[in-house]
Amino acid sequence: MTLLRREALILIGAGIASTARAAEPMRATSFAFDTPEGGPMPLSAYAGKPILVVNTATACGYAGQLAGLQTLWTRFGDRGLIVLGVPSPDFGNQEPLDGPAIAEAARKNHGVTFPLTAKTRVKMPGAHPFYRWAAAERPAETPRWNFHKYLIARNGTLAAAFATQVEPTDPRIISGIATTLDQA
Repeated sequence: MTLLRREALILIGAGIASTARAAEPMRATSFAFDTPEGGPMPLSAYAGKPILVVNTATACGYAGQLAGLQTLWTRFGDRGLIVLGVPSPDFGNQEPLDGPAIAEAARKNHGVTFPLTAKTRVKMPGAHPFYRWAAAERPAETPRWNFHKYLIARNGTLAAAFATQVEPTDPRIISGIATTLDQA
């Protein structure tokens, strides 16, 4: 085989491999948030675990759901569930705090010990890339208020979405969590 032909075949093979990688679907674990302190929080750290991602706000009328989310974290965390709070100012600016003060208020007022991100935009068009991905996956189920919930399966796909009014301990959420925990 001539050198030129070999190089051409190598380039074609590399192009095919690149196209195959580009065709792979995005997963939740492709994204990263910031921690309240400003460091990185890659969702890849939770690969293989179901994740319940919830946009939160400490001054919202639904802030009582933080206690329900803590109940889920306590009940299912040892089986692998990650509950991730994503504080957001998008709906009525009901997250007035910044940085570690958000986590402190959630801990003090609602007993929260599950991880929280830095304050993040969740509403289009300026939404964080995770929320843009979720909106593309489920266009009819985007956050319309605080405490919208996305359940991510172990393989990183979007398994379910739950509106604000669905309490964290609602049987539909419990069933969804149980299903994702039982998946290999």
